Amino acid sequence: MSTYAPQNPHLPFGDQRTAPWYGKSIVSVNQFSREDLTYIFAVAHEMREMVVRIGTFDLLKGKILANLFYEPSTRTSSSFTAAMERLGGSVIPINEVKYSSVSKGESLPDTIRSLECYADVVVLRHPQKGASALAARYARKPIINAGDGAGEHPTQALLDLFTIREELRQVDGLTVTMLGDLRYGRTVHSLARLLSLYNVKINYVSPEVVAMPREIIAELEAKGIPQAEYTALEACLPETDVLYVTRIQKERFENPEEYEQVKGAYVITPETLKAAKERMIVMHPLPRVGEISMDVDDDPRAAYFRQMEYGLYVRMALLAMVLGKA
Repeated sequence: MSTYAPQNPHLPFGDQRTAPWYGKSIVSVNQFSREDLTYIFAVAHEMREMVVRIGTFDLLKGKILANLFYEPSTRTSSSFTAAMERLGGSVIPINEVKYSSVSKGESLPDTIRSLECYADVVVLRHPQKGASALAARYARKPIINAGDGAGEHPTQALLDLFTIREELRQVDGLTVTMLGDLRYGRTVHSLARLLSLYNVKINYVSPEVVAMPREIIAELEAKGIPQAEYTALEACLPETDVLYVTRIQKERFENPEEYEQVKGAYVITPETLKAAKERMIVMHPLPRVGEISMDVDDDPRAAYFRQMEYGLYVRMALLAMVLGKA
């Protein structure tokens, strides 16, 4: 059995079933305070140190995760699987829901209540907004939202913010520019809400048809967050510290003609980045479909693959938290 001594004495790993996140579902970024984020990121940092030093850890030995994905996923599904296995637990992978009892007409609550008979935590991706909140209402075990339609993607937002902290060593005082599909992009919805806990400025760059939803802009405005909207990146790139690029999501458009009008609206190339700061980062939740040229990949400011690795550590932290081990 492997052992690991955390570097931070205030973050002991062990059975802490009175810990505030034990047994709780994670369905929205609105659940988190700035203090919560500080704690999550400290645990994630410890997880990173553990993986670098010894690779795997028996913290969740005997625990089982059910990975329930109603939509295709490579990174999120693999990340949660790797996170659970790095911590010594096991995974029930359900990535082809069309071949499950759902195809027979089973409701989401019944699917969840069945799976929790076998698993200690359920990670859920679903095409309907609010699906994770519905699942959590019926579940006895923790539900972790891995994306619900055009709603939220809280664990992606957490790993995005962790990436910013690790790469730039701060969040307060930064200017974050979100580019691309801001209407349907659940990652930017969740990240904008998390960023509102800090002293930041947010720029939105998109075609009007996929602009950031007005309710999110109003929500951040009420919190005093400076925001600006553009249709051209050139107007705000020189002041940007974090350029968060998203793809135009063809699968979210009901009208194919609308998609054709905006696809390929923005492409980040080495030439684009000549106008950017030397100390800035380019992020992307991936997959990319041409919106960042592969020629950018070797630029030290390209953080999107490091971003995926940071996600492993954040999801390890979250699993340990909801299972009472952090």
